[in-house]
Amino acid sequence: MTGRRTGHALLAGGLLLGTLLAAGCGVRPSAVITGRPAVSGPGQGVALYLVGQGELVLVLRSATAEPAPANVLALLAAGPEETERRQGLTSEVPAGLDPVTVTSAADQSGGLTVRTTTAARALSVNAVNQIVCTVADAAAQTGFTNSSAPVTIVGPDGARPPQRCPIS
Repeated sequence: MTGRRTGHALLAGGLLLGTLLAAGCGVRPSAVITGRPAVSGPGQGVALYLVGQGELVLVLRSATAEPAPANVLALLAAGPEETERRQGLTSEVPAGLDPVTVTSAADQSGGLTVRTTTAARALSVNAVNQIVCTVADAAAQTGFTNSSAPVTIVGPDGARPPQRCPIS
């Protein structure tokens, strides 16, 4: 009988240990994690990068003007449209960013230079990322350069270092 009790005790102990290990696997329950909002707008158009829940969100707008990088940046500087605002999208790009010029970088990097009349160094990280991603995408759409080209933003207060879009 002692052997049977020992076997049952070992089996019960093993089951208890297995249950404890499975329950304590380190995964904690959490609330539902939602993704970014879906791309809004028509299937074709110009790409703008707005901010939703603190992250860049790609928004496609129908092109009413030539999708040249400077024109697309003017749309970005105008801010989100009403439907985009209702979706919780914002912009940290100052309205005074427009007018801008976009040219090829003076070096051989294949990059772009965005010249603006507003202070470049005072721009927030999100504003810089919005500008960089929007202008790189627009330049690639028009065949000006590829979408991974570095972008330098220059204002009256100096230039920001060249940067690539962090989400491309």
